[in-house]
Amino acid sequence: MRLRDKVIIVTGSTTGIGRAIAERCVAEGARVLVHGRDRAHGEAVVARLGAAAVLHLDDLADPGAPARLVAAALAAFGRIDAVVNNAAIVPRTTLQTATVAAFEATMAVNVRAPLFLIQAAYSQLQAHEGSVLNIGSINAHSGEPTFLHYSVSKGALQTLSRNLANAHAPDKVRFTHFNVGWVLTDNEYAKQVGEGLPRDWPEQVPALYAPSGRLIAPETIAAAAVYWLGDESKPISGTVLELEQFSVYGRNPAKT
Repeated sequence: MRLRDKVIIVTGSTTGIGRAIAERCVAEGARVLVHGRDRAHGEAVVARLGAAAVLHLDDLADPGAPARLVAAALAAFGRIDAVVNNAAIVPRTTLQTATVAAFEATMAVNVRAPLFLIQAAYSQLQAHEGSVLNIGSINAHSGEPTFLHYSVSKGALQTLSRNLANAHAPDKVRFTHFNVGWVLTDNEYAKQVGEGLPRDWPEQVPALYAPSGRLIAPETIAAAAVYWLGDESKPISGTVLELEQFSVYGRNPAKT
């Protein structure tokens, strides 16, 4: 077991990528603080994971949430070895539709909460030579036209990851950042159906977006997470990893 006895906080882990990471971490021997906002989803996840997981419901838009997550993890397991900042909101915004309130709400959850969760957990991370994994997006590089707020937030998260890796290498706390592509989560499936796509839309994704013929599975991201959260990747820090089906840099979509 590659994460035996490690205690890991995974935000946004009642669904999607976060749930897959939580499940894989437990399978690899870790104990996990499962976080989300929906009690039914959270209780279902924890029921499957058993005694190795506890649920903490909280809204990351609240500035007090990071401290509460850390307190909950310590109360349940007595230590913290790693933090996965996965939770995010994905509003559809453009220059024309942008508002101050929507921008601030996005930055609060997608950037402020990760920063201050790391801060709140830092003494534990330093004591245990821990690891932080921030889940970003390839939208950090420029983003889609209707993802303005989201793209800006993921660019900021990427800079946060690199800044902290540079600043805290002597503390032996490691930072890794994933820029993920299009992942087929339950929420993504439902969103696309709600916006008018047919129920079998995942089988009809154009090669421009899925050269392999299918979208990325959450479990693929979770498998990658294990290496960076565990001791196998020591002492590497500051890695920004593109988890996408094609090279992001220098890509010419017309030639796909």
